Amino acid sequence: MKKIALLVITCVLFNCNSKAQDKKVKETFEIAKTNAEWKSELTTAEYHVLREAGTERPFSSKLNKQYSAGVYHCAACDTPLFKSEDKFDSGTGWPSFDNVIEGNVAFGTDTKIGYTRDEEHCATCGGHLGHVFDDGPKETTGKRHCINGVALNFKPSNE
Repeated sequence: MKKIALLVITCVLFNCNSKAQDKKVKETFEIAKTNAEWKSELTTAEYHVLREAGTERPFSSKLNKQYSAGVYHCAACDTPLFKSEDKFDSGTGWPSFDNVIEGNVAFGTDTKIGYTRDEEHCATCGGHLGHVFDDGPKETTGKRHCINGVALNFKPSNE
């Protein structure tokens, strides 16, 4: 009898599901397209990162060592996201910034790899950009916005 009670309690505990455990929040964005529309407009790599929350290989982006004056825009919808003066070399292999353009980057929670990370996405189209960490330059914000280069288009200041 004790074994049956223990089995029932175990089953109940592992099968409980409440709204508190549901971390996905439905969000709406100014630009909303079907997966087919995004696939037709984005490269395979852009689609993987921006729409499937993928990650590009470290040190693979040409933007990692880009330090010219300008603005980094969302590769999916052209929203300006980061300014070149906020970019720094984090040594991680991904373009890193210590600040965002206020209102153009939105934040959420990512638990896909077994622990919680703060995810960043474009506030206009919802495209996944990367993650933000608290190990950035202490003399500024202390934040490191670790961004997939394929999610960005760089526009030099002279444009």
